[in-house]
Amino acid sequence: MDSLKNIFAVPELRKRVLFTFGLLAVYRLGSKIPTPGINTAALQELADRAQGTMFGLYDMFSGNNLSQMTIFALGIMPYISASIILQLLTVVWPYLERLSKEGDLGRRKITQYTRYGTIALSIVQGLGIAFFLEGNTNMTGGLPLVFNPGWGFRLMTVLTLTTGSVFVMWLGEQITERGIGNGMSLLIFAGIVVGLPTAVAATIVQLQTNEMGLFRLIALVGVMVIVVAVIVFVERAHRKVTVQYARRMVGRRMYGGASTHIPLKVNTSGVMPVIFASSILAFPATIASMPFLANNAVARGIVAQLGQGYPLYILLYVGMIIFFAYFYTAIIFNPDDVAENMRKYGGFVPGIRPGKRTAEYIDGILARITLAGAIYLAIVALLPEFLLTGFKVEPIPFIGERLDAIVPGWITNGMNVQFYFGGTSLLIIVGVAMDTVQQVESQLIMRHYDGFMKKTRIRGRRG
Repeated sequence: MDSLKNIFAVPELRKRVLFTFGLLAVYRLGSKIPTPGINTAALQELADRAQGTMFGLYDMFSGNNLSQMTIFALGIMPYISASIILQLLTVVWPYLERLSKEGDLGRRKITQYTRYGTIALSIVQGLGIAFFLEGNTNMTGGLPLVFNPGWGFRLMTVLTLTTGSVFVMWLGEQITERGIGNGMSLLIFAGIVVGLPTAVAATIVQLQTNEMGLFRLIALVGVMVIVVAVIVFVERAHRKVTVQYARRMVGRRMYGGASTHIPLKVNTSGVMPVIFASSILAFPATIASMPFLANNAVARGIVAQLGQGYPLYILLYVGMIIFFAYFYTAIIFNPDDVAENMRKYGGFVPGIRPGKRTAEYIDGILARITLAGAIYLAIVALLPEFLLTGFKVEPIPFIGERLDAIVPGWITNGMNVQFYFGGTSLLIIVGVAMDTVQQVESQLIMRHYDGFMKKTRIRGRRG
């Protein structure tokens, strides 16, 4: 309680916290303003049918704004997509690579390009949503999704959704600059957490109707506590690489001789591999839901094999998470640059020659710990699906039927438990909370106040 009181005892920190809460409130207020011209009853019917597609995935990140088609329906996803595209282009486009190394001025230019990309993607996605709504009336039991289809509705939808997306981007940037924490992450955090009361109410209803027993509820709470503890532990875990700096004389002063370390995080890529893998696996179901493939037997068969809990889905999901963990880590961490900077300032890893050998040594360590981080991401991402649907072993070739007869039913069919804070959402919630608490604690310690922890500091995902 003393730490919470200290937050409001520091005028600047108090202003930052209240400013953050104020903009989050504005974000939630805008989530109640609907886009004009849409039948909300038919839209809810469509949202219920599209939970396993990219529609359902994006709806989670937008805080259910997409399923309700509010002015913030696109949420922060266009900005995230534009940021990812710019990061990928930085690796292959020399011009952007030079900008990324020009300090604050270069970062400002890249941020400006990201904003332009956000507007362009918002226009494309807004137009796509307008066409999608006009063409999917047959999925809503005959109810019209759009009252007055045509270019008037399409242009209004594009203007509304693009303006809303740009405003959400502005809110996130303002929170980052004048508030506490990363604004974009906090907006996603707020969108996910807002569903907690609904999840609690649904659990109470299940208890009252005996769909969920008391023992199962206690077990579910225990699993949630254990998973949160594991996520906190792994997100803070890092491998220290000792670096020694040689003594050197500059003028009449002696510099160097110090020993430090490079912290290599076990989960350098964060939650991005799970987001990428989920998006790609949701893509076939999205395509198969289109009207021209609705009655196609081949499309239905592929979607069935890629359903949650099926062997092909699990195999591809785990494989993609591991691949994207290495891919994203390679983008944001370059061992060659680290080794070159160490060599310039007289640093070396004891027992390893500077330069190329040092880069290979760091790259080898990073490869091993990234595999551990990727496996951890895959386990956390698959846990809620296991609790809900289980792992279907019958489709496994040759041995599936035998395994299905031996394996207990609670493994193959799941426990029909809605693990609300699971997978991607749980990783985002815990990670963002850790980063925000770390920034608040840093502000307190900088002003000679105790942080949230008396004996040690909280280390967020960024170290």
